[in-house]
Parts: sequence; C-alpha cells; structure tokens
Amino acid sequence: MSALDLVTHHWPALVAGVVGALLPRGDGRGADGAHAGDDDHHGGHDHHGDDDHHGDEHGAAHAGGYTAWQRVGLGLIAVLTVLGVQWLWPSDAPAAAADASGEWSSLLNVLIGLPFVGAAAVLFVPRQMLSLLRGFTLAVLGAGFLASLWLLSVPMTAGWHFQSIKEWIPSLGIRWHVAIDGISLWLVLLTTFITPIAAYASFGSIKSRIKELCFCLLLLQGAMLGAFLALDLFLFFLFWELMLVPMFVMIGIWGGVEKIKAAVKLFIYTMAGSMLMLAGIVYLVWANQKLTGAYTFDYLALSRVVLPRSTQMLCFWAFSIAFFIKVPMWPVHTWLPDAHVQAPTGGSVILAAVMLKIGTYAYLRFSMGLFPGPASSLAANLAGIAILGGVIYGALVAWKQADVKRLVAYSSVAHLGYVMLGLFGVTPSGIQGAVLQMVNHGVSTGALFLLVGVIYDRRHTRQVSEFGGLAKVMPVYATLFLIVTFASVGVPGTNGFIGEFMIIMGTYASERLGTFSGIHTVGAAAGVILAAVYMLSVVQKMFFGPLTNPKNRHLPDVTPREALALAPLVLMIFVIGLFPAIFLDRMKESVLFTYNQFKVVSGQAILFADERNAKLLPEDTFSPAFLKGAPVLRPGEGAPGAGGDEQARSDRRDRQTDGKVAARGEEAAR
Repeated sequence: MSALDLVTHHWPALVAGVVGALLPRGDGRGADGAHAGDDDHHGGHDHHGDDDHHGDEHGAAHAGGYTAWQRVGLGLIAVLTVLGVQWLWPSDAPAAAADASGEWSSLLNVLIGLPFVGAAAVLFVPRQMLSLLRGFTLAVLGAGFLASLWLLSVPMTAGWHFQSIKEWIPSLGIRWHVAIDGISLWLVLLTTFITPIAAYASFGSIKSRIKELCFCLLLLQGAMLGAFLALDLFLFFLFWELMLVPMFVMIGIWGGVEKIKAAVKLFIYTMAGSMLMLAGIVYLVWANQKLTGAYTFDYLALSRVVLPRSTQMLCFWAFSIAFFIKVPMWPVHTWLPDAHVQAPTGGSVILAAVMLKIGTYAYLRFSMGLFPGPASSLAANLAGIAILGGVIYGALVAWKQADVKRLVAYSSVAHLGYVMLGLFGVTPSGIQGAVLQMVNHGVSTGALFLLVGVIYDRRHTRQVSEFGGLAKVMPVYATLFLIVTFASVGVPGTNGFIGEFMIIMGTYASERLGTFSGIHTVGAAAGVILAAVYMLSVVQKMFFGPLTNPKNRHLPDVTPREALALAPLVLMIFVIGLFPAIFLDRMKESVLFTYNQFKVVSGQAILFADERNAKLLPEDTFSPAFLKGAPVLRPGEGAPGAGGDEQARSDRRDRQTDGKVAARGEEAAR
C-alpha cells in the first residue's frame, strides 16, 4: 500500500489526531497535573474540611496550558480511537471460521501473569524511586492492554477461544483452565482499559506509600482478569478472593475519614458470600465424585451434574447470594456506598467499572450455567427484585443524596439492576444488552468518579450545596460532566442508550418472566425517567445558577493530567453510542450459543431432577464446542457404590434418554 493509499484510507484518524493536538499552548507549569501542592492528609487522597484559600493556591499552582507532550498524548488517543473503530467495523463479507491453530494458547496466561510478575518486581524497587515505580506500573498495565487487543484478531465464534489447560493438583482434579468467549471478551478488555486510567489518576492524587499502591494496582489487575477467564471453580474462587485483598488495602490506607469502617464492611460482606459459594462448590464437586468416581472442579464437567431439587435450589442460592453481594443487589448492597465514598478516586473507578461486573458475569456464567433449573423457575421473582430493589430504589435513594459521590454510588445500584434484569429475562437481546451495559456502566460511571475526584481535589468537599454556577469558572469541566451525565441517563448517541434499550426490549419479549413481563418493562422504563431526574438535578445544582460561594470563584478548570485521564472514557462514550455494532457483533454468536444451551439444559435438568439422587446429563445434551477442554470422566469407575450395578446404570440411561426425547418434543411443540 502506497503512502497516498494510507492517507486516503486513514484520513479520519489523521484529522482526529490533528484536532486532538490543537490545544492551547502554555508554559507547562501544570504538566504534572493536579495536586502538586496538596498536603497529603492521612496518607494520600481523601481528607475532609474546607480550606478558604485552597482554590486560589490550586489555581496558581496549575496556571498555564498543555505542554507539547500532553498535546501529542491527546492527539494519539484520538488517532487510536478512530483506527480502532475502522479496524473493528463489521465487514459485509461472512466471517471466516475460527481457526484454533491461529490462537496462541498462552496469551491468556500472559494477560493474567504479567500483572503478578510486575507486582513481584515492584517489591524489589526502592520506595524512594517514585518516578520509576509509577512509570513501571503504568508500563506493565499498558503492555497488558496492548496484549489484550490480540484477542480481537480472532472471530468470536461459539465456544471457547485461547484455551489453556494445565494439570495443577491432579489428586483433587484441580486444573489451570482458562478460556475466553464473546461474553467475557469485552469484560477482559474493559479491565485492561480501565485499570491504567485509574492508576494514572491515582498517581496524581496519592503522594504517600507509592510502592504499596503500585503493588495493589498490579495485584488487583491480575486477580480481576483471572476471575473473568477461569473455567475451573477452584481457580475462580482463588481469584475471587484474591481481588478482595488489594481493594481492602486501598480503601483502608488511602481512604477517607471512615476508611476502616468501609474496608471492614466490604470484607465482611464479601467473605460471607464467599463462604456460601465455597460450600456450594464443595458439595457440587462431592456429588460429581459420587457419580463419576473422580474429583474435578472443572466448570464444563460440573455443568452435567443435576442435583436433587431441594439441594439444587440451596446450591443455586449459595452461588447467587455471593454474586448478588458483589453486584450488589438489594438488600445486600449497603457496603457499596460506604466503600465508594471512602475509597480513593482510583479505587472507586476500579470498583465501579470492573469489580462489580465480576458479580454480574459470574451469575451469567456459573449460576445460570450450573443451575439452569432454579435460574429459570425463579426468573420472574428475581426480575421483580432487580426492578424494585435495584432500578427504582437505587434511583430514589440517589435522588435524595447530598454527597455527589454517594449519589453516583447509588446510581450504580440502579444501573446494575438493569444488567441483572437482562440476565433474568434470558432472551438473546436481553443478554446482549446486559453484557454491553456492563461495559457501558464501567465507562460512564468510571468517568463520573474521576470527575467527582477532580472537584474534590480542589474543594475537599463533595456536598452538592457547596457548589453552584461552576460552569462559569470551569466550563470544560462542566461540559465533560454533562456529557457523562447524558451517557449515564441513556441519551441516544451515547453508550448508555443502546444497552438499556435492548434490555427493556428483551424484558418485554421474555418467556421466562411470563405474564409479569409487561409489568417489569414498565418498571424498567420508569427507572430511565428517574435516572434523568436525579442526574440532571445534580447537574443543575452544581453547574448552573448564580455563583454564590466565594470559595468557587477562582477554581481552576480541568488540568492536562485530568484531561488525559478523562479523554479515553469520553471518546468511548461516543464510540459505543454511535457504533454499537462493533461490540454487539463480536458477542452475538456466544450469546446465542449460551441462550440456546440454557433453554435445552434447563428443560432437561427439570425433567431429570428428583428429590433424592444426583444425576448426570448425557454429554450429547451439550454442544461439543462447549465441552471442548472438559476432563474425561467415566461414570462409575473408581467410585465404590457410585455407579450401582449394570442394571441400575441401564435403567438410568433409559430414563435419561426418555427425558431427553420428551424435552426436545416439548421444545419443538413450543
């Protein structure tokens, strides 16, 4: 391709780069961004109480415009965004079949292992070398993001991709089993995209214990990626628990006045749910061992186990309560506002953008995958809780908050209520909308927490009553806040619209919700209106009207560091909002595959289940693409009494065949 062809093909990217770089020139006195003159109270980020002269001092410290490097950075962000849209744009040509030989099986191992290796390396860097610690951490996180883009090179057809399987503890059937599909793809990319931004923002506001902060950020990145990619329940539980540790430390060390209370509350809630999930995992593994004679924690193998009805319901709740706490859903949501308010800005961004999504993802992958019967029969009830206790309750409580950061925290309860509603409805459009909304929420709410951190760093208060008329002195900040507010509300053209629209449509069309689907749809639509009420209300109070508070008269506008942190998120709001097919196209086959399998397996699981005995679904109930990589377990071998005599096994096979035929006949009639 000639130079002229390159210019002709990529002219939008070149234009975007020029526009992004055309920022006011200055002497660069604000090059290091905000907080250069901040007094780090209690170790880093949050300290309460107003300083009458802080605004003037802050403005003096950061006078000036953007340096050449900062303008180049913003231009580069714009170029990469446009190139990404061009590269990912769906082609009219049919997608080529996935070629497993073109997938590097160690890629996921690198994505998970790189942050852990970086965290270990940080321990050997002297804590006095602050620039090296910050630069090394950002380099490792940036390398992880670039490596994760390789995942986009493979069409996400049905089944698992980049699968890596290694025996770990053979005597217990524990394996290193990681893989990705179209559902987890965007959540992995969201993680590698958000964490470097949160780290960059944190380095501007946190000035003490930088070595510990770098270690926590890298450890957290690796644990979150492991949770999204693990297909062995022991491995998933290990990562699930591991990611709690760095977040607990981040809140406890760099948090606000009540940081210890918030950190302990987070720990207690999460650990309580984890113990329930661990009990469910152990029982499921034991039941499978009785049926097959071999221990395994592999998700693919355990998906065949059908527990007795009452036990199945208990295990479903053991898993689901752990995931509902992480989401969080009402009534186990009360840890979230305290954790968000007390956490440093970077911690709030990661918590809202990524960690909460592990709860929604885990419900889709494990609760619905391992216990499709209870997930189907309880769908209408759970959808009602998601609307009343999530969408409506979260919106009403957010509306009455005087602290803008607490308002954003409660808005997360409302927005994730939509995600869970899409999953409970179990329709292709609902599940697609839910996965897309996970990404949307991570982008828009992450940006909101960054913006709240911007104003808090200047005034050291988050009370809405302290502000008013800020658009007069901080026009760029007001514009960015309004854009992100529109995204949070779901204005067409922004990322929040398409996800909520697909969830509402899926809710209305859901068979699982039955006669209540219309009521659920009305409730979800009412939540959209309430979101506009509480978000636009806080925008009006903070940015418009008279500038009555003298402390706000000389507040500096967005600094170069803050602009660099916010720019990728603001661009993604419009990329997802204007080009949603880029994201929906790559998850479509995996969502349809998951939906069809859920329909078949849930029907057979209901027919197979009885009140006394656990059973195994036949392998041909599942698609070979799903069982790819599952351990080979032969029922009855090596387990005294597990298989019974030959006649009993024959009778069981006959009942399984009859149930399978009945289920398929019922499905065909439907």
